[in-house]
Amino acid sequence: MGHLSTSERVITTSVEQTESSLKKRLNNVAATGNEFNEFPKKNGQKLMTSSNNVDSNVNYKTNYHTNLEEYTRNFKGDSVLGIQFKAPLKWDKIIMIFSFYFLSVFYLITYPLNKLRLPTILWAFLIGILGGFGVTGGAHRLWTHRSFKANLPLRIILMLCFSAAGQNSLYDWVRDHRVHHKYSETDADPHNSNRGFFFSHVGWLMMYKHPEVLRRGRQIDMKDVLDDPVVLFHEKYFIPLKILCCFLLPTIVPIYGWGEEVKYALISQCVFRYICSLNFTWSVNSAAHMWGNRPYDKRINPTENVYVSVIALGEGWHNYHHVFPWDYKAAELGKYSFNYTTMFLDAFSKLGWCWDMKQPSKELIQRTYEKYGDGSHALSHGVTLTDTNSHIPEVPDPELEVNSNIDLIKLDENENVSKKICTLRD
Repeated sequence: MGHLSTSERVITTSVEQTESSLKKRLNNVAATGNEFNEFPKKNGQKLMTSSNNVDSNVNYKTNYHTNLEEYTRNFKGDSVLGIQFKAPLKWDKIIMIFSFYFLSVFYLITYPLNKLRLPTILWAFLIGILGGFGVTGGAHRLWTHRSFKANLPLRIILMLCFSAAGQNSLYDWVRDHRVHHKYSETDADPHNSNRGFFFSHVGWLMMYKHPEVLRRGRQIDMKDVLDDPVVLFHEKYFIPLKILCCFLLPTIVPIYGWGEEVKYALISQCVFRYICSLNFTWSVNSAAHMWGNRPYDKRINPTENVYVSVIALGEGWHNYHHVFPWDYKAAELGKYSFNYTTMFLDAFSKLGWCWDMKQPSKELIQRTYEKYGDGSHALSHGVTLTDTNSHIPEVPDPELEVNSNIDLIKLDENENVSKKICTLRD
């Protein structure tokens, strides 16, 4: 599978090919004038955005302390059994990930059915849903896209739920996902779907990142993330939180709660539940970028995939999400049947724990799918577009707009953003 996703047949898009259009994005315009002035540097490279009160004990990963010129110079794909890969391989990650897959298949075949216990199965589902909510509602919709605001108790809950998912740290997750949105399907996209299903699903975790991913990642403004004490706490105690919330507690509860055997508690929670949770999240990067329709913008790869939405708590309405990334629903759907994350967030909103839930107007959505959609929208007039592009800048976040008259600059930002902003300022 690695050969198919990383061979010379892979089609990738250079970031430079889309740079001119990306520079027109409103968030870049809003950032001009104060870009990375006070941020720490190493080897002449800008490391990260930071505020003066960042905990100096927090280690923000070696990516920001890598000599990028040397990294780029030495970036050469490994060759294994005559197969030439596009990047150096991470053998520790390869062994770990394939070990989990092997154990999952092995125990799926050998697990005695008479040992299945309903409380253990339900507990695995519950932890899976909580971990998924930490990813979808926390890391994704709150910290990456700022699609709503949350009070301290809810942010702590989301952070603990995210820890139960057992993924990368919040800081790394948010940075990689912001780069993914800004440079989708280019060399700077950490899980570029143009490199094949396997690469975008899990292969990208098994090899070193393309130099463009590191370079563009260092340019992402992460000040809002570093200003959140909940994120700083998670970053500082990332490993203990991951072990406790993802493995230790999920295993201990069945053992002491209803007398589950230690072996089967470990298998159900640390193998089955964990590998399913990871693959459900990974499917958003792979399947939801390849299979499905594109009712809102036919020019981009992300699709509407109902199967991904079912397993990923509503994250499969991906064509919509890439067009309106700041919508807290991550979908146009008004029902909760395939978007449980929105249901949870609406419940917390009624409690007053989250507010400022962003979403576009129905008029904007209609104008967008009529002009750029593939005609598959339920209310579409069948208007289609013949031109294509490797990456289309997304409809801008209202918080980044420079004028309260949002409708004036929400559409056609690809061609006229600079002109419209100048007009509004004058």
